[in-house]
Amino acid sequence: MSHTTSKKRQREQTQRDRRTQKEAHRLKRKTEGPRSQGQDDPDLAGMVAGPQPPQEDGIH
Repeated sequence: MSHTTSKKRQREQTQRDRRTQKEAHRLKRKTEGPRSQGQDDPDLAGMVAGPQPPQEDGIH
C-alpha cells in the first residue's frame, strides 16, 4: 500500500514542478511583451492577404 502512496506523491511532485515551470515561462513571455512591428515572421514575409491572382503555369 505504501508503494501506491509513494507513486502518488511522485506524480504530484512532477505536476507541481511542471506547474512552476509553466508559470515561470508565462512570466518570462509576459515581460518580453508582444512582438514589435519590426519583427515580422520570416516565413510570412512577402505574403499578401486576400484573393490571390491566378497562376500562369499553363494548367487550365
